[in-house]
Amino acid sequence: MKFEEYSSYDAMGLADLVASGETTPGELLDAALARTADVNPVINAITVDLEEQARAAIDAGLPDGPLRGVPFPIKDLTVQMEGTVTSAGSRLFENKVADQDSAIVTSYRAAGLSLFAKTNAPELGLAAVTEPVLHGPTRNPWNLDRTPGGSSGGASAAVASGIVPAAHASDGGGSIRIPASCCGLFGMKPTRGRVSLAPSTEGWGGLAVQHALTRTVRDSAMLLDIASGPRPGDHYWLAKSPSPFVDEVGRQPGPLRIGFTTDALIHGALDPVCKDAVLDAARLCEELGHNVEEARPPVDFVEMAIAANVLVTTSVVDMLESEAATRGTPIEKGELEHLTWMIYQDGQETKAHEYLAAQAKVIQISRKVAAFFEDYDVLLLATVAQPPVAVGYLDTNAEDLSTYAERLFSWIPNTQPFNVTGQPAMNMPLTWSEEGLPIGVQFAGRFGDEATLFRLAGQIESARPWAQRFPAKPFRP
Repeated sequence: MKFEEYSSYDAMGLADLVASGETTPGELLDAALARTADVNPVINAITVDLEEQARAAIDAGLPDGPLRGVPFPIKDLTVQMEGTVTSAGSRLFENKVADQDSAIVTSYRAAGLSLFAKTNAPELGLAAVTEPVLHGPTRNPWNLDRTPGGSSGGASAAVASGIVPAAHASDGGGSIRIPASCCGLFGMKPTRGRVSLAPSTEGWGGLAVQHALTRTVRDSAMLLDIASGPRPGDHYWLAKSPSPFVDEVGRQPGPLRIGFTTDALIHGALDPVCKDAVLDAARLCEELGHNVEEARPPVDFVEMAIAANVLVTTSVVDMLESEAATRGTPIEKGELEHLTWMIYQDGQETKAHEYLAAQAKVIQISRKVAAFFEDYDVLLLATVAQPPVAVGYLDTNAEDLSTYAERLFSWIPNTQPFNVTGQPAMNMPLTWSEEGLPIGVQFAGRFGDEATLFRLAGQIESARPWAQRFPAKPFRP
């Protein structure tokens, strides 16, 4: 199958071709690998080749699931695939072989997906860019000098460049929505507890969730249908949606009450192109019949960010101390990137009562945000405050990190709040800058209400489609 044909289908479309006998899983894998060989030397999205395992699974007979035969990569962070390395983008774990599949991988296999590769991620998922020392930087197919975002930057670059129509991703502070914005993709962060993290306990104190990056809204909905549902012992969980999410995509949302803001919630202000993207999306929603007005939760999001930082840093300590105990020797500074080492040191200073106070603050602020959503169905705001930043702008291994936090939150002030509250939030790629860079907007919904977001997303996608918008090849700086 030639790239022009392969890239014209989303994941569900490719699965339909397999089901009808018009192509085979092996032919689709060949197409994905051919595109990987063509573009990966330039963008560095794929870091682990699992072709041998994928061929073996195809030869053994893939399950007759809804996405049978569709090539699909897994983000190399916390999700485990039995017999393969999960490096988490770190030299510390570059030889860490998983002894079992994570629950989400089990679900993907049962759906018939062809798991053929792993995608690049920053060390321990701690960055909004994807430039680990272990594997080197991933570059944005829309402009090779810019980041594809993080921490799911390998996944976003793989989808944007046409290697695959969809890829596994995760989000602990914006790591699905930021790369989606940077690369012109749809990215849904599901509600906390929608997708099981088993056999892990929880991600970053409940901030992190698993899902995917996709070209089309319906692919995201289908993949969430596949992955959602609790496993025994899950600390957070939601029952499966009574109606499949993929069915919601074609349903009209009805007139929604949509609040919008052009504020940067945690820090700074929006670049004019990002502000204009929000205002344009607000006008589009009005044209589609929704009730749109300027509004935002009356919350101190700086306090929220400070509390969330405690949950993240202490989770990093727990992960690294567990590894130290397993191997019987302490973690040394030279084994980690500088940012990771600083976070590790910071987390070790946190006292138990400070951790509990941070948890309490998260709950208090989440209740205030939930109260706002009693009056509004959806909040519209910028995904990022600036266009994709340059590769190297957020260097996680720089000796001097004194300006790192300022640079970080000036760029991504609006994604972490919904990891804290646990609400679903999605990036929609509705704008491109004059320089040809994607600029996304974010819609957040009520806790547990992905259905409304999928209905709205389907409506907007029909009004302003983007799925066949690819960066020009050869990719340019």
